[in-house]
Amino acid sequence: MSKLETWICIILVMIVAAAPVMAGTDDGVPANEGNTTSSSTAAGAPAPATLNPTPAVTNGNVTALLGVLVMKGVLAPEEAKSIQSAAPGTEFQALVEALSRKGVVSAADLSALSAPAAAQPAPAEAPVSASLTSPGPTPEPTPDPQAATEKKPPTPTVIPAVAPLRVNPIDPPVKDGLVPALKLGPVKMTPYGFIKATLIHDSSDPRGDDFVLPGFLNADTGPTTDPAFHVKARSTRFGANFEWPDMSKSLTFTGRVEGDFEGNFTRVDNGNVSSVRNSQPRIRLAFVRMDYAASDTTDIYFEGGQDWILYGSPVLPSILETTLLGAYFGSQYTRSPQLQVGWVQKLGGSRNLKFSPAFAVSMPSEGNLPADATLTSCTIPATFAPGAATTIPCTSTVVNGLASQLGYGERQGSDSNRPEYEGRLALQWQLDTAPGVAPAQLVFDGFDSQRAGIALASAIEAPAGSSAATVAAYDAVKAAFPHGAIVSSNGYGLQVGTQLPTRWFTLVASGYRGADLRFMNGGQTLSNFNNTAGLTNTVEVPSVDRSTNLVFGTNAAGQIVLAPQTAYRAYGGFAQIGFPLSRIFKADPTGHNAGWTIYFYQGLDAVKHSDFAIGKDIGKDGAGPYRSTLSAATLYYKVNNWCTFGYEESLYSSYSLPNDAGVFTSNTSVAGVPGHTWRDLREEFGPIFTF
Repeated sequence: MSKLETWICIILVMIVAAAPVMAGTDDGVPANEGNTTSSSTAAGAPAPATLNPTPAVTNGNVTALLGVLVMKGVLAPEEAKSIQSAAPGTEFQALVEALSRKGVVSAADLSALSAPAAAQPAPAEAPVSASLTSPGPTPEPTPDPQAATEKKPPTPTVIPAVAPLRVNPIDPPVKDGLVPALKLGPVKMTPYGFIKATLIHDSSDPRGDDFVLPGFLNADTGPTTDPAFHVKARSTRFGANFEWPDMSKSLTFTGRVEGDFEGNFTRVDNGNVSSVRNSQPRIRLAFVRMDYAASDTTDIYFEGGQDWILYGSPVLPSILETTLLGAYFGSQYTRSPQLQVGWVQKLGGSRNLKFSPAFAVSMPSEGNLPADATLTSCTIPATFAPGAATTIPCTSTVVNGLASQLGYGERQGSDSNRPEYEGRLALQWQLDTAPGVAPAQLVFDGFDSQRAGIALASAIEAPAGSSAATVAAYDAVKAAFPHGAIVSSNGYGLQVGTQLPTRWFTLVASGYRGADLRFMNGGQTLSNFNNTAGLTNTVEVPSVDRSTNLVFGTNAAGQIVLAPQTAYRAYGGFAQIGFPLSRIFKADPTGHNAGWTIYFYQGLDAVKHSDFAIGKDIGKDGAGPYRSTLSAATLYYKVNNWCTFGYEESLYSSYSLPNDAGVFTSNTSVAGVPGHTWRDLREEFGPIFTF
């Protein structure tokens, strides 16, 4: 029997036990209006407590209990109202029958209620009232200083080993395992998060961001390497864990909502000047999860909402720069709306082996940025006459690509008309049985997706001022594709990762290979390209969301065809090793030197050379990075359980390819000098306060 069921039975027994005394007491306080009762039992004389409600059990007692049961989620408000409105003298019987139907009280419990109860003195407390529709918080008992002292956390006897970062854990939640900081009715809630402020210096920051993206994504850095200095607080994060009650011992309902301040910057009249410090909150996670304990060793779960995806996210590094967390430099992950099902099987043994497969359908996403569009509007004069020489005034407006993306809401993924599929297979075991060491994991995961680009028939038009030959080429394409066209490409990814904690060090490593990894934070931000090999007289038509162009051309047979789009293939991974310095050097677990940890990271993300050469058309001008690496060292000092200081020294590097003539162009320049290597030596330092 659960704690909640036990307390309910105790309350019922107390009501029945107190009934004889209450029946024999005439204190002049009237019962609830319309539900007055009388008693024939002598004051103080014990009376048998039967399942049939005695006149001594007042409606006020039942009403108070009903309010508690509604607040705890045992009864619905409608059920409580039905019991409260029962015929006078039958309310208690109706309550017992309702609890019996729900399985809260068993036949044995009912038999216990039928036994005679000793008389107890009535408590000298004010009556408790409870609303059946809006239950209030349960009054907290007076704290016992001695009990509080007994509940202090035990004194640590060992410094923990380095724990790997696990945003996608295997272990299922424990029923009633959430210690609530507060309650929303019957729902438990515990907030969490951290406040982070860091100083940042970059030796080269051509995009002006306070995080790092691969180099050569835009024009050169200017006359210098463009160093930059930032102070950053928007990495601050907040969230809350939830747990919902359920009558079944086998069902556990949990959830999480999480956000940060890494979103857009405000643009309003009272904040335009200071918009750089007015970053807006954004959603990171918002999901609910239902776990069914089929047995002591088997857990089956379902999850719905936005969470870390099954591909890439199970194996992540621990670095101080958390805005991108090594994205496009060897670390892959993303968070996305999804429906996920999984299974956790405990195999046991001396190493506590666990096995967990999982599958999810996720929102199909590409993350491709639409290009700016020029919209032209013309006004026909009122004096316009067909055939007359009349000037028609026109105006052109440039529509920002990001605004278009927000309006369209990421089309190329959803236009594929299918979800993204993800899968994960994980093994967990205790590699090192020393105290304070987390379990090890071996993870295999992958995804499969598809995107589609649509060209409207109305968009197959030659640009204004085109030559007669160009106009004829567009007219020929429009005749061949009178209804427009659609082209698609496939994306996929396969990752193998491991986390191996020991008492001396913790090794985390990942390797991946795939195609169209832009949304997964891989493939040097590249998604797809048009393969125009063998085509002549090519013309380009923007897709409906303007994030890509569809290319039409004439093949060797003289037919006008649509060039296929191909996903960029990519590969990469990282390795990170962390050392628990305080544990290695045998610091005092209770002292302020118990929290020293150091990490070393090396990561790589690269695009397949042949795809890069075709997609970026480097025979003409070369463009962008095809490979980027990250080398980082991170030192943490944990002052106590709430405050940690971090310092990170990192080297971000990107590499380009020359064009067919072996020349590097202005698209791959640093400090105005064409070259193939960009580097950013970055320092970041600051405190992190958790709650």
